[in-house]
Amino acid sequence: MDNHDRLIRLRYALDIKNRDMVEIFKLGGIEVTKEEVLDLLTKTTESDDNEADNDGELAANEENIKFTNFMLESFLNGLIIFKRGKQEPKPGQPEKPALSKNEFVNNLILKKLKIALSLTSEDILDILAEVGVSVTKGELSALLRKEGHKNYKECGDRYARNFLKGLALHYRDK
Repeated sequence: MDNHDRLIRLRYALDIKNRDMVEIFKLGGIEVTKEEVLDLLTKTTESDDNEADNDGELAANEENIKFTNFMLESFLNGLIIFKRGKQEPKPGQPEKPALSKNEFVNNLILKKLKIALSLTSEDILDILAEVGVSVTKGELSALLRKEGHKNYKECGDRYARNFLKGLALHYRDK
């Protein structure tokens, strides 16, 4: 699962409109247009049959829609501000939150969505249970820990995909 898939699934799960996507990116510190958002929401497929004919065109198109971990984290930070409002920094804290360096993307998604949607650990367990995934509190705690902690565990694509699917069931069925 790449960042495009993650963004597409997240947008669907939370039913975020295009103009809100532009606003969320802006709150996260990235200026994008509505057209660029639409490019980001287009799945990238690698087709071998057209490579010989469109080599230059494919390379230019891939540059336009490259969606990095930095952009995804900025989007998630913007989502937190969009959903919960801007928090004034406390004395001695930096103005902007520091972006993680090497943290596994799926763990980051779980953490940031937990904050943005004001979810408790029990809420996350319930969302995962809705799609038939059983996770213990200890396992979830390991996924939400800071990288480098002795009990930290990387979140696989299966958990992230099922969590986003559960969010869609939870938020779109209301």
